[in-house]
Amino acid sequence: MHNRALPYLLLLPATVFLVAFFLYPFVMVAYQAFTTDEGILTTQYFTKMTSHWKFKPALNYTLLLAFTVVPIQIALALYMATLVSNMKRGRDLILYVWTIPLGISDLAAGLIWLAIFDQTGFLNSILVGMGLQEQPSLFLGYQNKGTIFLAVVLAEVWRATAIVLVILVAGIGLIPKEYYEAAQVFGAGGWQRFTKVTLPLLKPSLQTALILRVILAFEVFAVVVALGGTNLPVLMGEVYQRQFVLQDNHVAAAFALLILFISIAFTLLIMWVLRTPREARL
Repeated sequence: MHNRALPYLLLLPATVFLVAFFLYPFVMVAYQAFTTDEGILTTQYFTKMTSHWKFKPALNYTLLLAFTVVPIQIALALYMATLVSNMKRGRDLILYVWTIPLGISDLAAGLIWLAIFDQTGFLNSILVGMGLQEQPSLFLGYQNKGTIFLAVVLAEVWRATAIVLVILVAGIGLIPKEYYEAAQVFGAGGWQRFTKVTLPLLKPSLQTALILRVILAFEVFAVVVALGGTNLPVLMGEVYQRQFVLQDNHVAAAFALLILFISIAFTLLIMWVLRTPREARL
């Protein structure tokens, strides 16, 4: 009897944590999004959300950031993971240096890149010092949304590529070396070994990395606030504005549910596209 109960006892702390910090908040947010203060069911808050002039720009910029940042991170992490996995000496040192940004928070990363792009920042100092421009430029001004977007992309790529790198390095480490040796015996070059051996067997790791990064990309907030303030609207920024500035918790809950729905939809899509048959798993 004790042996039968042990697995459930081991799962109990995680279950309590999930219920207390995920399920209960989700139920409360859903309740706020679909009910008035009097407890009447309604969809007026979703109508209010979608009819606001900031909704479309926030949705477009959030999706554009995700579709720009995530592919760059995956491609860069794949290249870095391949280099690290093929190194004979200094592998641990290089991996350690490349994963340093993992210890930096979103806001700290945003402030670091703000120090670069600010009017009194490093980039302007270099350009003025080299005589390439007479006076500092306002790269992050409200009229330069393209530059703000580029700065956010650079900050996100620099900050969050490391987590993808760690996942892919671990995945490559699980691939048996015999597969590469067999491919080499049959005359496969480096690119063929990468596309025919590494990528197919790396699908589970790629799936995990993509899901994690896509979800976090839809929740981007601190980096955007640090670099662009409200000049670059994103969905999570609208949640903050509605909840803490405008004190409109019903519409804030509607925005939060929208982010959750988009995250779930893309998660299911990634799981379907990168599904691996049971017999093909390592």
